Formats: sequence, structure tokens, C-alpha cells
Amino acid sequence: MARHRNVRGYNYDEDFEDDDLYGQSVEDDYCISPSTAAQFIYSRRDRPSLGEPVEEYDYDDLKESSNSLLNHQLSGIDQGKSLDSQSSRSESEIVPKVAKMTVSGKKQTMGFEVPGVTEENGHSFHTPQKVHLSEGTGIAASDVLDTVSKPVLPSHTIQTSEEQSSTPTPVKKSGKLRQQIDVKAELEKRQGGKQLLNLVVIGHVDAGKSTLMGHMLYLLGNVNKRTMHKYEQESKKAGKASFAYAWVLDETGEERERGVTMDVGMTKFETTTKVITLMDAPGHKDFIPNMITGAAQADVAILVVDASRGEFEAGFETGGQTREHGLLVRSLGVTQLAVAVNKMDQVNWQQERFQEITGKLGHFLKQAGFKESDVAFIPTSGLSGENLITRSQSNELTKWYKGLCLLEQIDSFKPPQRSIDKPFRLCVSDVFKDQGSGFCVTGKIEAGYIQTGDRLLAMPPNETCTAKGITLHDEPVDWAAAGDHVSLTLVGMDIIKINVGCIFCGPKEPIKACTRFRARILIFNIEIPITKGFPVLLHYQTVSEPAVIKRLISVLNKSTGEVTKKKPKLLTKGQNALVELQTQRPVALELYKDFKELGRFMLRYSGSTIAAGVVTEIKE
Repeated sequence: MARHRNVRGYNYDEDFEDDDLYGQSVEDDYCISPSTAAQFIYSRRDRPSLGEPVEEYDYDDLKESSNSLLNHQLSGIDQGKSLDSQSSRSESEIVPKVAKMTVSGKKQTMGFEVPGVTEENGHSFHTPQKVHLSEGTGIAASDVLDTVSKPVLPSHTIQTSEEQSSTPTPVKKSGKLRQQIDVKAELEKRQGGKQLLNLVVIGHVDAGKSTLMGHMLYLLGNVNKRTMHKYEQESKKAGKASFAYAWVLDETGEERERGVTMDVGMTKFETTTKVITLMDAPGHKDFIPNMITGAAQADVAILVVDASRGEFEAGFETGGQTREHGLLVRSLGVTQLAVAVNKMDQVNWQQERFQEITGKLGHFLKQAGFKESDVAFIPTSGLSGENLITRSQSNELTKWYKGLCLLEQIDSFKPPQRSIDKPFRLCVSDVFKDQGSGFCVTGKIEAGYIQTGDRLLAMPPNETCTAKGITLHDEPVDWAAAGDHVSLTLVGMDIIKINVGCIFCGPKEPIKACTRFRARILIFNIEIPITKGFPVLLHYQTVSEPAVIKRLISVLNKSTGEVTKKKPKLLTKGQNALVELQTQRPVALELYKDFKELGRFMLRYSGSTIAAGVVTEIKE
């Protein structure tokens, strides 16, 4: 079972409603099938005269007649397109005989014009358009039935009837500009005006990340009491009573048995001004690739550290994950960080211990590149739930700590700028087969926006497909934009071609796929110097791909970026350099200057991160 599907809280009753047929796809609930149309919708046009052979009612007529309603809203460009398509259609096709009609003063044409004709590689083909009889379309079911049964009215009457209908009809595939404005406006309206924020929880193994977030979700009411009681009983049976809250996010049997998070768990919760997508990353050093996948999709992070004696030091000294995670999220573009100093109840909420930790960590995070104003330290206790969603009432804490609680801090994060105007990009983080046709991919939209029915191109496999459905937070939606974590249902492509790490883009503005590229890298603390031919593991978004450093081009000055040395023999720790990398299989990359999110990557070697880099040039 794919990890992100919320099986436990799933309401199975919805699956078995009376009117629902098993295995129906989502769209089928709302449109008339051709056979139903043929059986029940009486059409005066299709009444055969005595000498003619009887024709079956054609589904296309239904589509076309409803499309004539949408016609007068089309822009001139689309008018032109549809005229072309009209001529390219074979004459053997039966064109319903209709009086010539002028659509908003344009050239007269016989028959209906079909919006949504896309042209690719010089062939024009019709994208299927269904008549949706749902509330949102603005065309009532009766209107569609009427247009089928009555002869088509002249255009001025169409316009008046259109004015009467309260909501404007959304036209798919109309001019790009109009949609973009819509998407921006819609984004502000969505979720009741709440902004979207992707949050990753990181820290050393056993710092209490899952317990902290699990308890917070429970206190917020996202986990009901019955489920929580069940976890408490089960964890007691397993001899892990203190792990009950961690089980909210650690769902697989192995994770619960071992008591460590292994994969990135995803849930959503709401604060007063934001909708938060929460990613619970693993702290164990064996699962850092998973943690990088989670951090690459995040906007802000919570770094959890263990306050108890000896534990903080273990996580913070060499070989601990606190440092590595801190460096990783900074290199992946996270600028705002909340440090939750967890398990403060074990040191009796001592102010000295808190200050000691903030002193050490603050210094390190400043070196890592975080601004002091963007880092907040919060004393918490994940097990007892102190200072999580309400400010602590405990006497020992309030006498010296007057700051925010964790939830208030999350709420006060500034959401980053979303690149909606850029071309569409989505990184695949999971692929799975769903019931019904097609298959699903999940991932975060890095840039642009998508609507149902859009054609997509997947790179590196270079295959096209159609997005049949979009789900955001387990609810079906018509569109989604940059920053959203979505599941797309795709048709027209084989699931074998797609693997984790593929990038979906628009066919008109594809992303480049390559095996050689140049990059500027910053080297972390390494024992072995980097030479030509050094093997590394390239972590980019959700991909991890073996690569080799082919050439060392130059060493750069850290602050100015000037070349200090050409063709160095080796690179040592702390240096900034320009190198050329070659991967085994093609990866889809963007230049850092065009897409900040898609231009960053990490290099790892034998289980530790050795460098972070940005793509400067792509070699074909």
C-alpha cells in the first residue's frame, strides 16, 4: 500500500453509495454515455425523412451542440484554429445540417465549430470534450438537453441565454492569458484564502520527530480519540508505550517494529492562516536519500533536537545527523527554520540547558547560511505535549520562556513566492496503479499550473500522456498550481516507462534531459580530496543517480565567484569549484538561473554528503 494514502482515516461508507457503480472512473459520474444519449434524448434534427436510412444518434452531435454554446466565448485565435480543423476534417463525416450562423460577427461557416482542437506535429486531432452535467459548469443539464432537441438558435439569442445563467462557463484550452489570471485569483480564494506551506521535520535519529508531530496532530484533532486509544493499546502490547504518538505518522509494520521512521510520511493540517503539508523525514543515517527527497519538496523546516544530556551532543558532534540535516535543507533552498528543542521535560525545563543548545546550534546554523532572524528556538516536549499548540502553563517554563509555541511559530512562517507564470514542471515522487484506467503519479508541482485534460510530456522517457484527474489532499480538483502536492491520474502511457524522479512538463516548453552538465559546487567537510573521475551519488529532487566527476574546471572565490585557480588537480573541504559531471542515465535538469527549485542538487559519497551544487550549463 502506497504510504501517502490515508488508509486508517478513510471513510469506507462513501465507496458503497447506492448510485455508485463499482470501478467507475470519476468523470463518468457526471456525463451522458453515448448509448444513454441515443436511447433517451429525442433530437428533432435527427428525425429521418421517409426516403433516408435511419441513423443512430451520434455522440459527437451532443458534444458539438454543447460546444456551440461555448463558441462565442472563444478568442479569435481559436476561431482560426477551428476553421482550419473544419477544413481538415474528412467530408465523409456527417455534418449536421444547420442554418449558417454568424458567431459574434466572424466569418460564416457551415456546421459547428469544435473548440479544443490541438495541433501537434502538423496533425490536428480532436481532444475529447465531455459535456459535464455538474453544478460547476454553469450549463444546466436541461440546457444541454434543450440544445440537443431544438434547432440551434441564432447567436444573439445564445448570448442572451448565456447572460441569464449566473456563473460563466469555463472554456477549456482558451487563451493562456485569461487562464493565468484566473489561476492567480483562484489560488487566493482557495482554502478560504489560506496560504499553502510545505513543511519538513528533520533531526537526528530518536530526537522525537514523529512523536512531536504525531502529538501535535492529535491535539489539533486530526487524529480521533478512538484511533489514538488503539495506538496506545497496541504500542503497550509491543512494549513501546512511549511510541504511541509516533505511530500516527509511522504507518508501516517495519517502522513500528524498529521504532524508526524510514520513509517520508505525509499529512496535512491547518493553522489559523495556512494549510500545511507536513512531511516527516527519517533521521536515521541509512535513510538520508529519503530525507533529501522530502526536504527537496519543502519550503520551511523544523529541526528537532534532543535536549537530554549526552543525546544532543551525540546528534550534534561529528557523525550526528543534526549537522548534516541542517546543511542539507539549507543547500536545498530552505531558508526559514524552527528549532524545536525537544524532551525539555527530561532536564526539568532548565534555562541553562536551553541556552547552551541554542548557543551551539545558533552558531552552526549561521555558518550553514541561515539568517539569525529566520531561525527560532522553541522548548517543547513531544510526549507530554507541552508548548505544542498552546503556550505552556507549566510553571518551570513560563518563568523564563515567554515566546511562541510551536504551532504559532509554524503559522508565522512566510510562504515563499510561487512560480505560477513559469512553464509547468512536476517531479514524480511516487508511481502506483489505481483501480480504473491509467495509473497515478504523485509529486510536488514546482512551477506553472495544470488543469484536467492537459497534455503532458514526461522526461527523460520523452513520452506524452493526458492528465485525466487531479487530486489534492485526497480531494479531486480541476486544477492545481505551483507548490501543491498532487496525485495525477494519467492515461495514454505505459506505467513501465515512468519511474520516480521523472519530470512532467508541458509539451510546448519541455525540460532538457542530459547526461553531462556543468555545475558550481560547494564542498563540505570531507576526508578524501575530490579528484577527476571521483564517483558520487547525485541527489536531485526525487532522483538518486550514480555519477562521475569528469573534469575539475576551476576553483572559485566563495564570496565573489571569481576564478582563483584553473584546472585544479584536486578539491579539498570548504572549496567552491566549477566541475563537469556525467551521469549513467539521462536526468532532466534545469539551469539554476531559470528555475531555482530545479537547479539544485546534492552529491554524496559512501554514506555522507560531500557537496551541494547548482547547475550552470547543460551539455547536450
